[in-house]
Amino acid sequence: MDEALGHEITQLLQAWRQGDEGALEKLTPQVYRELHRAAKHCMARERDGHTLQTTALINELYLRLSDLKLIDWQNRAHFFALCARQMRRILTDQARARQSHKRGSGAQPVLLARVYQPRTEKMLQSRSWRGCERLGNV
Repeated sequence: MDEALGHEITQLLQAWRQGDEGALEKLTPQVYRELHRAAKHCMARERDGHTLQTTALINELYLRLSDLKLIDWQNRAHFFALCARQMRRILTDQARARQSHKRGSGAQPVLLARVYQPRTEKMLQSRSWRGCERLGNV
């Protein structure tokens, strides 16, 4: 990127921080290509068959950036560094969610009272139970 474009991106970032939604609309197409390249680089280090695609990663990044309006953007390098960090966090969150699902995060807890039932009247009357009790008294 040339210096003039870098300066323009910095100005758009600062205008966006101050609440100018038009600045965000102008900023998005200017940074998209660079963000796509960075996302592709991040995805290249992921496992094969990853469910998140490059475009989805950028979309998730935009959602997270929309919550970060109060950042005092220093320049475009600061913006891209923060974007790279956020992409890594998105991928880490995705991996953690996948691992927790593998380890039974959706499993329903089973109450011990349902598994272990205390002696019932019917059990106490059964011959086998009385025999076990007699053995225990010996």
